[in-house]
This record gives sequence, structure tokens and C-alpha cells, in this order.
Amino acid sequence: MSNNDIIDVEPKGQTQADNLRIWGWVSYILHLVVAVGAVFPGAQPSIALLLVALIIDLVKKDEAAGTWQASHFSWRIRSVLWAGFWYVLTAPLWLLFALPGWIAWVLISIWFLYRIVKGMVRMNAGQAVDA
Repeated sequence: MSNNDIIDVEPKGQTQADNLRIWGWVSYILHLVVAVGAVFPGAQPSIALLLVALIIDLVKKDEAAGTWQASHFSWRIRSVLWAGFWYVLTAPLWLLFALPGWIAWVLISIWFLYRIVKGMVRMNAGQAVDA
């Protein structure tokens, strides 16, 4: 057996799993920056970071189908969509009554931060995240 006969000793599935894990961490970090910025006034990052993370999740979701990581892509997508829904729904409170609007947005932001941290902990443990 010569050196030319050794093509790849790493299983092909492992490379894809590593790739998905890297993209998952990139997305989680972007979500975390946005979530922390939403909870702490004055640290508000651009919504562009959230959109980049959402696009990553939407593009890579099909690639993760059938793996434990698929739940993480769905988890992040649902987190963004639900938070966005609740932010839009409670936006009129800001116009009518500032304090209830502020309270609602703080609660939504804390919920979003919780979901991102929970997902990161589960991903770090190599586990699927529950719905």
C-alpha cells in the first residue's frame, strides 16, 4: 500500500457534522450578541447581525436534516420568528404607554436570551435541543 492509496481516513459524515457545528456556533454567537444587546440598553447591536444569523440557519437547515443538529437550526429560527412576532405585536404599547412597552420588550428580550443560552449549552454537550 502506497501513500497514494490513502485517500481519506476521516469518515465523510464527520466532516459534515463538524461543518454544521461550526456554522451552528457562528449563528449562536451572532444571536447571543443580539440577545445581550437587547437586554442591556445602550448595547444594541445592528439587526443586520440577527438577519445574517437567520439566513445562515435557513440555508444550513436542510443540510442538517436527520442529525441532532437539525433541532438547533429549527430552535434558532423559531426563536427569532417568535421574538419578532412578539416585538411587533407589543410595539403599539410604546406609542400609547411607554412603560408597558418597555416591560414587554424586556421580557421578550430575556426570553430570547434564555433560548439562545439554552441552545448553546445543549449544543456544547452535543445534544439536540428540545422543542
